[in-house]
Amino acid sequence: MVRSGRFGPYVTEELPEGSDEKPRTGSLFQSMSPETITLEDALKLLSLPRVVGESDGEQILARNGRFGPYLEKGKETRSLESEEQIFTLTEEEALALLAAPKQRRGRSASAAPLRDLGADPSSGRQVVVKEGRFGPYATDGETNASLRAGDAVESLTLDRAVELLAERRAKGPGKKRAPQRRK
Repeated sequence: MVRSGRFGPYVTEELPEGSDEKPRTGSLFQSMSPETITLEDALKLLSLPRVVGESDGEQILARNGRFGPYLEKGKETRSLESEEQIFTLTEEEALALLAAPKQRRGRSASAAPLRDLGADPSSGRQVVVKEGRFGPYATDGETNASLRAGDAVESLTLDRAVELLAERRAKGPGKKRAPQRRK
């Protein structure tokens, strides 16, 4: 039976009257609609979560969750690319996905530098230019200095970057903001 619930359409099995069992349910995929779902599709949804295999004494499950399809082994999870992968993923593919590092949404943790300017003559540290949240900046791995309006990434020299880093060090660490009170 297809029903509409608080979180969208779902399929459920109808149990005989007087049964103490809880009926199995399964949310419809984004690609499915309540009008076109078949009995075969409904039975597939009711079979979830699917056991893909076992590793280190823990089951590897393919599930459909709030944020889309994913793979679960204990507390480890990895997103799947499509809803169909829930049914087609093999144990080897699942183990490969779990072995790979987690992918974060949005920005990558450490983006590649835009330019490598060379070593800082005073500290000997490598100075690079990176793209940040507030625009390009020069860094020696310890201190970050934003580029000014007249500085272009392509024409920035090592001397200018060292000068910007020295100015930033002279300012000292940034001020901490006081927590705002709620009204």
